[in-house]
Formats: sequence, C-alpha cells, structure tokens
Amino acid sequence: MKSSKLNLPLLITSLLSGTLFASSSAFYLPENPEYTIFDSTMDSIRFTLTKTLKTDEKGHLVSISSFVDSEGNVMGWHDFGNLEGPGWAANAVGGAWEIYNLGKFLGNSEMQSNSIRILDHILDCGFIDEKSGFIRPYRETTTGKFCLNYKHNSEWLCPGSIAKIGYQILRFAEDLENKQRSKKMKTIALRCAEWIDENVENVPNGWFPRRTLIDGKVYKKSPEGGNDPFWQSSADSLFILQLQAELTEQKLADYKETIRIKVNVFTNLGGIFGSINHDTYDANENVAYSVAFRTLLQISRLLNDKNIKTFAYEKCLAGLEQFKMSENRNNVATKGLLYMEKSWDTAYLWENAEAALAYFEAAVDTKKTSPQRSRVYELNGLTILRAIAKHHYGPYGFLTEGVDWNNHVGQQHHINQEQYGAIKYTEPFLNNQHITEPTLFYLNNLVNKAKKNGKIEWRDIEGNLIYKI
Repeated sequence: MKSSKLNLPLLITSLLSGTLFASSSAFYLPENPEYTIFDSTMDSIRFTLTKTLKTDEKGHLVSISSFVDSEGNVMGWHDFGNLEGPGWAANAVGGAWEIYNLGKFLGNSEMQSNSIRILDHILDCGFIDEKSGFIRPYRETTTGKFCLNYKHNSEWLCPGSIAKIGYQILRFAEDLENKQRSKKMKTIALRCAEWIDENVENVPNGWFPRRTLIDGKVYKKSPEGGNDPFWQSSADSLFILQLQAELTEQKLADYKETIRIKVNVFTNLGGIFGSINHDTYDANENVAYSVAFRTLLQISRLLNDKNIKTFAYEKCLAGLEQFKMSENRNNVATKGLLYMEKSWDTAYLWENAEAALAYFEAAVDTKKTSPQRSRVYELNGLTILRAIAKHHYGPYGFLTEGVDWNNHVGQQHHINQEQYGAIKYTEPFLNNQHITEPTLFYLNNLVNKAKKNGKIEWRDIEGNLIYKI
C-alpha cells in the first residue's frame, strides 16, 4: 500500500505546527447563544415533521416530496419534486433514524413513534424485496410507480446508494427497542449486502461501478444520457464498504477480506473522491472526503491497520481543507462552510453536516492521544454547524439546501430573489435535517454534561450552553 510510506508522527507534528491550526483559526465561528446548534437542529426537525409529511391509509407517515420550498410546497418541476422513498436525496430511512434518535435524546415518545411510522412505510410498502435484499429507492408520489433512480425510470441504479440504505437500516435496527422489527431490519441489511456482492459487476480499476443496470451490469452513461467520466471513480461506492464493515462489526457477516482488497484499491489509486451526488461530475467533491474518512477510520479499527488510519487522516480528512470558506463571500454568510466542488461550488448543507460528523469522529478518536489536535477537529465541526445555523428561513424551521454565494444556481431560485444567497428549496430528510446526526453525536460523545442548579446542562468545549433540561 502506498500509505505504508506515510509517517503519522511526522504528519501530526507538521499539522500542529502550521497548516491545520492556521486554516482552522481563519475558518472559526463562535457560537450564537441566542440560537445554538441544538436550536438549529430542532427547527429543522420541526419543518420535516410539521410541513412535509402526510398520513397514508395504513397509518404510515409519507413524505409529500423530496424537494419543497420554505412553505412546504411541492416543487413538482424538479426531478426530486414528485418522488419519495429511501433513495439518495429522498433519504426516508436515514431521516427517520435521525428523528428517532433525537426523540430518544429528548425523551419524546411521540417523535420516536412518528419516526417508526416513516420507517414502516419503507419496510412494508414495496420498496424492499426481503427475499433478495434488493431495494427500490423511489416511488412517484403522483402515480405510485416505483423507480430505481431520480430520473423517474429504472434504466439504472446506484449500488453505493442502495448500500447506504442498507447501512441506515442496520444502524437504525441497533437503536430500536422493538427486537422483532430490529431482527427483520438486520436481515434486510445483510441480504442487501449479499445482493450487491453477488450481482454488481467489477470494473477495470478494481473499484465499483458508479451505476449499474438492474442486474448489476456496469452502466457507463450519466443520467442525462452522455458518457459519465466517473463511471468507475465515484466515492458513492464507499457506502458499500461502510455497510460491509458494519455487518462485520456486528458479527452478522465476515467481509474482512473483501474490504481489505477494496481498501487497497482505494488507497493505491490515491483515494477515489469523485462525486457522490448523482447529478454532479467532479473528481474532488467535499462529501467524498468526509465519507472516505469516516469509512476508513471504522475499517482501520476493524482490520487493526494503522496504515489505513494514517491514509484516512492525511489524505481524506486533510482533503477537506481545500473546500473551507474563511470569509463571507458577496455579503453572504459563507464563513465556516465548505463549498461542494470546483465545478459546482455552492455550499450544500447535507455535505457540510457530513463534514461536521467527520471532524467530530476525528475529535473523539484523537482525544486521548492528541488533545490539542482533537480540540481543533472539534472546533471545526462546531464551526460548520454554527455556520449552517445561520441559514434557516421562514416561520417553520426550514433549512436551505444550499448557499449559492456566486449565483451558480440562479437568482430566481434564491430566498427573496437575492442575487447571491440561500436557495429557497430543500430536501426535507437530507439537506434540511442531516445536521441532526452530527449534533447528536456531539452531544453524546464530546459535550461537557453537568448538573447545575437542579438542571442538566450540555456545554461545548468553549463553555457555551448548547442545551439544558
């Protein structure tokens, strides 16, 4: 492996003496005590629960759309507008899991019950073939038709995104108190991984295909019909390794050898950071670095491999530095955010939330061995969540999908038609509320929790009060 040549102690010394601290200092934002990162999360969940769900004839909660405006109106003109389900931008399982865990944190049984009603719609209404493990990502809200991609057809699918759904189901199952439902979900996740392993065709570079036909054969075209330059170099496939690693950790399967082979491919190629988002085409996408770090960190523990861990820090987490915005651009609140990629440089918020999660996981990992370094990672994660908190709009808690600081998306799609600014739409279960996961991770793993004057307080590393009961 190329990573065997890396010198982690030397790397750490270099980071501590210069680049990491300098960039993080310029990037840093303070907490807003009048509107904390927890307030921000609560608003996002409020928007999802009160403006974007409806009850079906089975008593399930179903998303009205994967793309809505700040009032909760369906944006039917957009590819995502008349779709719902567990797939990529629709993200019903991941969204339900976040709502469930927030309800658990708050002791809010109604919130947890609502999340199960969202989950059961996916488990019981035709999205999942429990026998084969195959998952249909989307359903048209206008016709009831199932489809395999966001273009409303079944010509192709993304195996990495199918694996992500399996991973979300598996992690959700671990958190559930209902053992019967949990067992069912673990079986689904296992069969999902088996379907991918048995059917997804290999590609020449040894990685995974970005897209396949329904039988797993490689599909090289883009959703628009042209050739996709990243047909074998998308980081979306990291979710396959993430699912395999989680199944192995939970002793439901043993994918260690398979994982090791694919990680060798990944590292020998210097990392694969091509677009995870299905509608973008760039060799370096910020969320690819975040997902790569999180996945390789887990795998390094699973395989007890320091070289993989070194690569995760030096190549993947350090790779986020190139996307940081350390100033407000065009009078838009961009300081503390990461832009997505050079070819599409809007700052989208599910990707920023994933970066915050990566930094928090790094902070936990280095807390004992390098407290100073851990503090920098922690403040990076907090800064991102603080920057995101500036971009709620309207009375319902809506969080924009992204901040378009240079009019890449178009003025007509901005809040109040501003030339530069936040986009007036969001994906309810993803861009709007993915901040829930890093916020809860922070509160459960890094925050300082203490009892004061009969109240329990959660304070961040700087002593700011985040939440109290």
